[in-house]
Amino acid sequence: MRRLPRALLLQLRLALLVAAGAPEVLVSAPRSLVWGPGLQAAVVLPVRYFYLQAVNSEGQNLTRSPPGETPFKVVVKSLSPKELVRIHVPKPLDRNDGTFLMRYRMYETVDEGLKIEVLYGDEHVAQSPYILKGPVYHEYCECPEDPQAWQKTLSCPTKEPQIAKDFASFPSINLQQMLKEVPKRFGDERGAIVHYTILNNHVYRRSLGKYTDFKMFSDEILLSLTRKVLLPDLEFYVNLGDWPLEHRKVNGTPSPIPIISWCGSLDSRDVVLPTYDITHSMLEAMRGVTNDLLSIQGNTGPSWINKTERAFFRGRDSREERLQLVQLSKENPQLLDAGITGYFFFQEKEKELGKAKLMGFFDFFKENDEEAKKIAKEGQLMARDLLQPHRLYCYYYQVLQKYAERQSSKPEVRDGMELVPQPEDSTAICQCHRKKPSREEL
Repeated sequence: MRRLPRALLLQLRLALLVAAGAPEVLVSAPRSLVWGPGLQAAVVLPVRYFYLQAVNSEGQNLTRSPPGETPFKVVVKSLSPKELVRIHVPKPLDRNDGTFLMRYRMYETVDEGLKIEVLYGDEHVAQSPYILKGPVYHEYCECPEDPQAWQKTLSCPTKEPQIAKDFASFPSINLQQMLKEVPKRFGDERGAIVHYTILNNHVYRRSLGKYTDFKMFSDEILLSLTRKVLLPDLEFYVNLGDWPLEHRKVNGTPSPIPIISWCGSLDSRDVVLPTYDITHSMLEAMRGVTNDLLSIQGNTGPSWINKTERAFFRGRDSREERLQLVQLSKENPQLLDAGITGYFFFQEKEKELGKAKLMGFFDFFKENDEEAKKIAKEGQLMARDLLQPHRLYCYYYQVLQKYAERQSSKPEVRDGMELVPQPEDSTAICQCHRKKPSREEL
């Protein structure tokens, strides 16, 4: 049997939909829009990504998915047939609002460059094909760039209000005071503190306290940053716990010290960074982690009318308030479904409160009604703007830069510190083509 051309199949599918009474939606490939950091060779990310806005034949943006299986696809390959590279390109993610997210992860560096084809059926979309002139570096290629050029390439914002607010309490950072106080105040047996020094773009650390296993997450983002950009020399402490530590008043005696944390509160002075699980999901996207900052954009959960009118929580016993939440759930099951999935700090409570089964990430999208609907919509729009991988890199860099500017003395590699090595990637050797600027040029 002779196969029909793909373009004819698309026309037949649309004709059947119209005959069945479905609204006709004609996507115009040349009028559709494509944009994003994954179309720039100089933007190095664990997973490169860009967006597509479907536009109809009248030039109007679609606000919902076209009917049926939308035949958008992406082909990414080396410009040179002599360069064989591994590139994983999954199917486009439908964001259910007329836009699509395209992703690809490189496992080698290409010297000549990449050719990216964005297709709707057999038609090229927007300005496809897109040519990225090489070299195009993969995630584990160690090739740091000048900070100003790197921030310009990523379109980092010039101001971050939260960073300015966090550092308002610290016009000057006294490293000697921190060396004296932090181990005594926070480095006891139950501590979760890691002392870092970054010197000449190398990362050194020593652990303080018993619960410092999560340093693997702070290690990996710092190493990823040093592969991409030249960091300033600085010395700082990271709190790996689930709660902020510094509660001293700004004008108090003694004064507060700048602990860097994954969490904050209105009555604490910790300098806040994006939490470890968001950061880790970004670094391991399309590899060891299935739910990440990009993949969740294609999984928005059931339609709002089908969501469950009940508050929901799952998590480990990192705070006593979580145990109280489970107790409230037992007393008011019609309003709240809360459970502890793993006991670590309060193991004696497991028999009393029970242990809940782990839930799939997208089950959390089943929330409360009108207020939650508004919160969800506003949060979704904000997350799509702020929680993009390249914005996270900008935020991390700007926190470290702001910290370094306020140091009153030079950072050092202290006794007990060890070098944190870059991960080995012998299967994907890359050659850095950038001239490394001297410290005087920075």
